[in-house]
Amino acid sequence: MSDFEVIETKADLDVLAQDLQSEKVIGVDTEADSFYHYFDKTCLVQIATRKQIYLIDPLALGGPAELAPLGPVFASPETTTIFHAAEYDLFVLKRDCGFSFDALFDTMISAQLLGYPSVGLASLAERHYGVNLPKDEQRSDWSRRPLRDKQLNYAAADVVYLIALREILTKELRAAKRLRWAQEEFKTLCARQWPEREFDKLGYLRIKGARKLDPNGLSVLRELYYARDERAREIDRPPFKVLGNRTLLDIAERKPTKLAELAEIKGITDLLLRRLGRNIMAAVRKGRKEAHGPIPKLGGSRRRMDRHAERRLAALKAWRAERASDTKLDPGVLAPNSVLEAIAWRNPSSQTELEDLPELKGWFRREFGAEVVRTSCDANDALAAKPESKPQGGRRGRGRGRGRGQRSRSGGEDAGDAGEEEA
Repeated sequence: MSDFEVIETKADLDVLAQDLQSEKVIGVDTEADSFYHYFDKTCLVQIATRKQIYLIDPLALGGPAELAPLGPVFASPETTTIFHAAEYDLFVLKRDCGFSFDALFDTMISAQLLGYPSVGLASLAERHYGVNLPKDEQRSDWSRRPLRDKQLNYAAADVVYLIALREILTKELRAAKRLRWAQEEFKTLCARQWPEREFDKLGYLRIKGARKLDPNGLSVLRELYYARDERAREIDRPPFKVLGNRTLLDIAERKPTKLAELAEIKGITDLLLRRLGRNIMAAVRKGRKEAHGPIPKLGGSRRRMDRHAERRLAALKAWRAERASDTKLDPGVLAPNSVLEAIAWRNPSSQTELEDLPELKGWFRREFGAEVVRTSCDANDALAAKPESKPQGGRRGRGRGRGRGQRSRSGGEDAGDAGEEEA
């Protein structure tokens, strides 16, 4: 492992920030404490130059806001900032420090666009340098001080190969004629903004098994979910460390009326019973008072497609499978389902009709737009040329007063064609 320098004073940070402004390229990573705290924060920033690694401790400096001297470095178009899987790093650095970014390179995105079978940083380091990066501190509590030597070595290892990997991946992207694709992805990342974090009031409906509960059980689950979040905020712990989802679901199913009944549920320890037993029982009682009403639609629910859109989507998925194989790209990298669904809904007859679809990336629209339009149109032609199938018995063809050619009660050609949203 290369030597590293720990930065814990403002004077040292000011000197480093000044020196970094003359660097053409730096590798960057961050460590946060979201696994241990409700209100997570940036706990360490690792920066590698060609000669040295620096581990900057924002907590020793007084908090993430004290990292402000690094702002001009990250915002400079003259300094390329290299991350691996930059999304979360950018999120915490923008949120905690108000940083902006200009020249960025992401080694994970680059590996994805090159069709690497494994795109983790450890895999890239092993593939190109034959080294095994440490993994045993991935779940460390980075908010605790002092940091152990193993933590510091792990943190330094995350940036030691970034500059060299960028050089290799840039050459491969250029050879594959995909460097522009990557640059567009990097630019989009730099411009991305994240909304303020808000409590998801409907999050209890996303718990696996929630929709199988009876109305009273679902009401109890909702109150337990709210109570858990309130407690998590009070003690600054992630909600899952207060009470697991499986335990929430078991309580909602059994609806205990006494602490003794609550104590029998798996996941309820004596300590938890002493600290939260009364709060849990209060939530259960509140939930039992009134059954849950109609389940609201969750954000992200998509409309149910009619058979024409479904046919276009099926054709687009078949096209994706073939092109993913040809380009050696993961299908989800080439075109996630959300992209194919947006195209199927749009039903384009020309490439210009793809231009305002936000789901489509610029490189995808430019490189594959003509193909997906043609695929969509061919699916329409195939459906139009297919003769209407005649009922072969069953309730739709016999004895129900609905002979051939009659329309369904919904007024459409097929009851499944309705454009209703899923519950």
